[in-house]
Amino acid sequence: MAAALRRVLTFASMLLPHGVHELKRRINARYRFPIEVTRPLEANRKISGRHAGERCFILGNGPSVKGVDLSLLEGQTVITVSNGYLHSGFDKFRSRYHCVPQITYGLMTSQDVIRWFEEMHSHLGTAELFLSSTEAELVRKHDLFAGRTVRYLLLTDSFDDRPSNEIIDISQAVPGVESVPVMALMIAMYLGFKEIVLIGVDHDHFLSSHYQYAFDLKAQKGKDITANSDGTLRTNRHDDFQSLARLWRQYRAISNIAKENDIRIFNSTPGGALDEFERLPFQAWFEK
Repeated sequence: MAAALRRVLTFASMLLPHGVHELKRRINARYRFPIEVTRPLEANRKISGRHAGERCFILGNGPSVKGVDLSLLEGQTVITVSNGYLHSGFDKFRSRYHCVPQITYGLMTSQDVIRWFEEMHSHLGTAELFLSSTEAELVRKHDLFAGRTVRYLLLTDSFDDRPSNEIIDISQAVPGVESVPVMALMIAMYLGFKEIVLIGVDHDHFLSSHYQYAFDLKAQKGKDITANSDGTLRTNRHDDFQSLARLWRQYRAISNIAKENDIRIFNSTPGGALDEFERLPFQAWFEK
């Protein structure tokens, strides 16, 4: 009886506006994925455990990074996200990996994405790139990222549906993400890192009603569907809080996976609202 009631309530919740995207995702997930989507995922098996026992830094793009001495990251293994190659001093530390989640098209057209990817490619040095499989055909068709290792994630499942706390296998379908640091955390755990440090993962725009970056956007300027060009939010509180609830559930799921697999995740962001991980000042990682 309880199980039946949960199914009814779940279906009913899908009828609400904030549940529409989740209903679509669950319907789409029932279909088999074509071989051209799943084949690139198989290459991810080769990097499982590549950095077993090591430490990495995931560098977000929040404005708190302006107060961080990023030159300390030189010689460290760094994972950057989205427009992170625009960070001041990026050329000094350069990331080993770079992540871009599923792209929301609307203000961003295919031509915009092509220009963005070209800009990205010109700044990333030798970094390996992780993209959503939804961009695989665009990359292939326009011969983007020539000479660079590009890997794909099939972002389609839900953290809410995961039956266990095993490390997420990125050679299979993985949960979709509300924010790119969640994608970076999945990848970092799969690569075998045992200490993962977050920097610039602020997630506090709901407190300030303002969305900012640690740098000025270039190719993506004015293309954010959630914020105006001056950083003021376009979303209302209802939709924003629904998104934040999904995001925090994803971080909680990541935290549980980490604890189950003896992985330590630290939040070294100065300030910010994310409270799912142990706090440690950024400078502390470099004190002898």
